[in-house]
Amino acid sequence: MTIRSGKRDHGFTLIELMIVVAIIGILAAIAIPNFVKFQLRSKASEGRINLAGIRTAEASYFSESGSYVAWASAPLASGAPPGTSKLDWPACSNFPPSPGDPGFCFVGWRPEGDVYFNYAVVTNGLSTISGAQYFAGAESDIDGDGAMNAWGISKPDTSNASIAAGPYGCTSIVNPATGGVVFGQVGPCNDVSKGFSVF
Repeated sequence: MTIRSGKRDHGFTLIELMIVVAIIGILAAIAIPNFVKFQLRSKASEGRINLAGIRTAEASYFSESGSYVAWASAPLASGAPPGTSKLDWPACSNFPPSPGDPGFCFVGWRPEGDVYFNYAVVTNGLSTISGAQYFAGAESDIDGDGAMNAWGISKPDTSNASIAAGPYGCTSIVNPATGGVVFGQVGPCNDVSKGFSVF
């Protein structure tokens, strides 16, 4: 007399395998785009965080010297943003900085590690507490689609007059929540679509 154990002696059926593959495909279709958006938002946050650091460095420098410091686009020239790959930040060669050194050497600002964004600061050149202004900007094509991700901060003088145009074609800083123009805080340049909401 033969006793059967009740175990199947064959593998999965083709239908069972197709169902598993379909489930994995559906999960991947949901997860991969969300993961890409999360990565892009994380990269975009670099611009906001570093501009906040620039604001602090400029304020510290102003409290000691009575003026803000401008500097040209770094690490690349304006119009050539780093894009999807990080770049090294240029080193400050002299201490104390010499007249030919970039402005970020004078204010003592350096980003943490390599960067996805170009950074620049323009000033109105005044060294009076009541009249000094600056406009800082950050720009990158972090998703490689040709559309720039641009952030900025516009610091007006004591009469609320501000620089008309900052780096990278930035003319105003907008509040992402309301779309209104703001001063003294970091926000997307010109319109909300330049900020993280594009992702």
